[in-house]
Amino acid sequence: MSILEYNGAAIIAMSGANCVAIASDNRLGIQFQTVAMDFKKIFRMNDKLYVGLAGLATDVQTLDQLLRFRMGLYELREEREMSPQVFTNMLSNLLYEKRFGPYFAEPIIAGLDENEKPYLATMDLIGAISKTKDFVVAGTAEGNMYGMCETLWKPDMDEEELFETIAQALLASVDRDALSGWGGVVHIITKKGVITRELKGRQD
Repeated sequence: MSILEYNGAAIIAMSGANCVAIASDNRLGIQFQTVAMDFKKIFRMNDKLYVGLAGLATDVQTLDQLLRFRMGLYELREEREMSPQVFTNMLSNLLYEKRFGPYFAEPIIAGLDENEKPYLATMDLIGAISKTKDFVVAGTAEGNMYGMCETLWKPDMDEEELFETIAQALLASVDRDALSGWGGVVHIITKKGVITRELKGRQD
């Protein structure tokens, strides 16, 4: 078993029409033993930027603290908020610095750029960036999520349709993965603000 699969995770980000959604499951486990059902894997960086971290739980929390520290420094120096593109490069550099003893986490970046257009990116544990226009997935249920997203996603969905699509994709995927699940959380990022909803899933 890979160290990335030790705690279990399932994270999806998906684009819509001038909105973007990011969703994750709630489970924290030690392999097949469930430890907590409310583990946070998606972190707010600013009003229009969220990052999801799938991987080893300790590194997920370490990276969250490091990213908030570096973003704070950037905002003090530059006197402006970090754009998703700049954030992606900063995170990629942070991971690549530690490439010989990496953080065991695969990030997903979701947000709205300067033109209020959806921005999605992901990278591996040493910071190799992959950008996309439709959806990105990470975690132990990755194969299931790719299948569900390719089936359900379509371009230019509104906020409600995007929520329904990402929620169904997540719940159907984690039901077929023993290392993730126990409900989930969805954040829909729009130019007006962020809508957060919790999902109830199978409790087994």
